[in-house]
Amino acid sequence: MNGWNDFFYYFIIGATLLLSALGLWFTAIMPGIDRWNKRFFQSFFIVLMSSVCTVLTDIALRAYSAPSEVIRFMQVLECLLLALPLPMLTVLLLHCCGENMRESRLLQAVLGLWAVYFLLVISGLISSAFYFVTPDRQVHRGHWYPLMLLPSIAIMLLNDTAAIRRRRLLSRKVCLSFLIALLPMTVTVLVQMFVNAFLLLDICTVLSALSMYGLILSDQIEQDLCRQREIAQQRASIMVLQMRPHFIYNTMTSIYCLCSQDPQKAQQVVLDFTTYLRKNFTAVASAAPIPFSSELEHTRAYLSVEQAQYSKSLIVDFDTPYTVFRVPPLTLQPIVENAVKHGRNPDAGPLRISIRTRKTETGSEITIADTGCGYDPTDDSEPHIALKNIRQRLELMCGGSLTITPNDGGGTVVTVAIPDSAAEKQ
Repeated sequence: MNGWNDFFYYFIIGATLLLSALGLWFTAIMPGIDRWNKRFFQSFFIVLMSSVCTVLTDIALRAYSAPSEVIRFMQVLECLLLALPLPMLTVLLLHCCGENMRESRLLQAVLGLWAVYFLLVISGLISSAFYFVTPDRQVHRGHWYPLMLLPSIAIMLLNDTAAIRRRRLLSRKVCLSFLIALLPMTVTVLVQMFVNAFLLLDICTVLSALSMYGLILSDQIEQDLCRQREIAQQRASIMVLQMRPHFIYNTMTSIYCLCSQDPQKAQQVVLDFTTYLRKNFTAVASAAPIPFSSELEHTRAYLSVEQAQYSKSLIVDFDTPYTVFRVPPLTLQPIVENAVKHGRNPDAGPLRISIRTRKTETGSEITIADTGCGYDPTDDSEPHIALKNIRQRLELMCGGSLTITPNDGGGTVVTVAIPDSAAEKQ
């Protein structure tokens, strides 16, 4: 080889080595991938790097006029390392489908074919039927070389068929990743039967592995986000089911007293309390953002019940001209309840709460300000945990944010920002 042939040859080797190293590095540092997949892809890319290093070692040995037996051994090692990812992909496919590998006939067939391939390659150490080394230390194909590749081609076809047949057990991205990894490799090995395409097979394997790794990783991240959303929703459900008993008792007692003192007001409190309960349990069943107007109605009902009990110590101001946006269920009401529960102090005068909404350049904004006891960000008590849960659900369900700042006149200001992009997804 000389000139451009040499340049292209070494360029492919370098590119393959670099891609293998990048794949190993990304696997080591990338979050969001489970332990089994991390170990698998680390092993996978180590095998590919070893294959490239074997090629480089073979080149060096030929340059230094190594014995033909050594070159023949390096050729055997190179053939085995190039074929090793094939049964590894079968193992990955079965793992993604949740199948028992010990009882899998597919894996048994693949391992049997790989054993046949191994024996055929090893026989090249004593026979020139598959490949031979010339006196000038060049490796050439034997007459039966295509026969040696038949087991590996059979493995690829089995993997291709298995991935297609199991597509319903896989997510769309994972199924696509297997097809991207397997089909180009199958075509390249078929080409290898007729022309020397060792390096092309190497780089094709690495590129396929990287694309497959990327798709599987993104799929796992999506599944992880879905699990986090479910956990956040479960926390919201628990929050509803753990309604303060004394709030219910006090409400029922107030209704009892109002029945004789002010029957009309008692009816209104019953209606508000019923609305509050209905909105609470409706929120539990909702897994997606709801109209802010519904959340606002929920909050008004809750505050009406509280004001029926503490009319002189609780003052509420609504300034909500803009309501055409969506929020995760149980966003505004728990924040207001948190302010009432932990901000009211009979010895410090009435608690004032203001709720305002406005349209911003980037989305919608809700501001809840109170004149309560203030907020300590280092405190991990119940109200602070509740606000953290709301912040998490905002981030996961609509990309929103929740910030807490001190109120100028004492107390706390909670600001909820909902981006316009969240509204577009609804």
